[in-house]
Amino acid sequence: MSYSSLNECVRDLEKRGQLRRIDAEVDPNLEIAEIQRRLFKAGAPAVLFTRVKGTAFPVLANLYGTRERVRHLFRKTLAGVERAIALKFDPALALKKPFSSLLAAGAGLNSLPMRVNEAQSLACETTLSQLPQIVSWPLDGGAYITLPQVYTEHPDTPGYRRSNLGMYRIQLSGQPFAVDREVGLHYQIHRGIGPHHQAALRRGERLRVNIFVGGPPAHSLAAIMPLPEDLPELLFAGMLAGRRFRYARGPYGLLSADADFCITGTIDPERLLPEGPFGDHLGYYSLAHPFPVLEVEKVFHRKDAIWPFTVVGRPPQEDSCLSELIHEFAGPAIPHAVPGLKAVHAVEAAGVHPLLLAIGSERYTPYDKRKPRELLTIAHAVLGFGQLSLAKYLFIVAQEDSPRLDVRDVGGFFKHVLERIDLERDLHFQTCTTMDTLDYTGTGLNEGSKLVVAVAGPVRRELGRELPANLAYFPAGISEPRVVFPGVVVFTAPPYREENAAHADVQRFISFFEGRFLGTDSEEEAFFRHFPLLVLADDSEFAAANLDNFLWVVFTRSDPASDTSGVGAFTENKHWGCRNALIIDARRKPRHAPLLEPDARVAERVDKLAARGGPLQGLY
Repeated sequence: MSYSSLNECVRDLEKRGQLRRIDAEVDPNLEIAEIQRRLFKAGAPAVLFTRVKGTAFPVLANLYGTRERVRHLFRKTLAGVERAIALKFDPALALKKPFSSLLAAGAGLNSLPMRVNEAQSLACETTLSQLPQIVSWPLDGGAYITLPQVYTEHPDTPGYRRSNLGMYRIQLSGQPFAVDREVGLHYQIHRGIGPHHQAALRRGERLRVNIFVGGPPAHSLAAIMPLPEDLPELLFAGMLAGRRFRYARGPYGLLSADADFCITGTIDPERLLPEGPFGDHLGYYSLAHPFPVLEVEKVFHRKDAIWPFTVVGRPPQEDSCLSELIHEFAGPAIPHAVPGLKAVHAVEAAGVHPLLLAIGSERYTPYDKRKPRELLTIAHAVLGFGQLSLAKYLFIVAQEDSPRLDVRDVGGFFKHVLERIDLERDLHFQTCTTMDTLDYTGTGLNEGSKLVVAVAGPVRRELGRELPANLAYFPAGISEPRVVFPGVVVFTAPPYREENAAHADVQRFISFFEGRFLGTDSEEEAFFRHFPLLVLADDSEFAAANLDNFLWVVFTRSDPASDTSGVGAFTENKHWGCRNALIIDARRKPRHAPLLEPDARVAERVDKLAARGGPLQGLY
């Protein structure tokens, strides 16, 4: 079946035992978010809270909380949508697989949006303050809408054909917004709403912004799909829903007819107010910065409206299940768009954008000594492709060196890299460039550096699995070396202080190795041949506990240009490299945003709700 509304989806999940109703009152201030995080961790059913303090609207949590449930939600349309995307990049598939092409044609029939005269989404009106005021983390700047579908049209060519439907968080309270009349609109760099905002600035006019909440689950997924700018998300929403996107158009522009809530208003493109802080998906807060303000005109809702929400934080969280499905759609299509690219994987455990792994071809000079050539061309194309441009570290390897290498096997991928990397040749930096808006490791908001590690050729070294006995002492404050996985050692280092002192820590660390090992022609010097990557962390035990911890610590707490150094480092013709080991300083720095940590008192309350006889007993 294809869902025509969120209510229909809820009834279907309840009938299948994949949803529970909770009638006990819950608090939207931190409590309901704490429950959601536990529901996801436990692989629990979706939960409909029918009594939420301060609002008359029921709240739906954990809708996308398991991979199985996500696939169930879109079970009728997945095959057709996947085939339609494949056909876009390889039309010859229509001749090779005609049955699949028929599936794609069926999906395409649902892509064209449909205008309707009556919209259930506009049946009733309310105010912003009557909506669920959900606060997810203790330092959040206020209540947020975390599953919005933000709709805009290009001012130069109004209409859905050049529209954008994106999931940009909406702050309902906490900043100097006029009560019931204004909300904060946060959107990150490289998002589709940006050109619309720019065009409104150029034209000197206000930009109409409509926010939809709820509706068929396909509409929310469409809002986060990384689609090309020339492909409106409304088309994809219809294909994925198996039902054309229905809309009404009137004095407030295009409004979703099937949404549970529609918030409509305009922004003055030149007016900004602070928005934030907000606990975000890297596992840290994004801080308060100036962003557009939506001046709200109306808040509409269905008679049977349900308010869906999610919580983001250090991966994995609920959005990880949606990300995995998106990879199934977009992953196979990207290599068709970038010649020579075979596979690409944004690593969820590292926060998605900080770390990208890729496999490409290295065919430019097959008669010559193997070294990265074509891989560098592919890497530049990847860093210019949509949201992949936000990658901070890009590791790319040659398929010819290991045809069976799986880009999603992160441990195996790094083993392949570390066995082959030439630290004098394979490190390529981009400085003073754009960064993910949520990443505070760089030099400023949206500013930082990138590192491309391009590796091709035969195995150069055997990776070490145990530390040599001579590593018994270290410079002051550096201790507890631990092998994370073959070839990598992480150390506990002193807390990062002022910049000069911090660099002094690293220099002492480098001098220690250079003084003891280099030029000795001893077995000790072999250490660098077996351990090409050394990491400084605040807590080596935590960082080395498992691969996910290591990836999160290293790639969310370092900027390539300012936090990488090496033993035997050199610069030649503006190229930086090192002759022995690469060092990444993955300590937390003063410029970084605070960690996400739950409120202990709220956690105790939620413990009681799940105890024997409590309303949440047996859910997690």
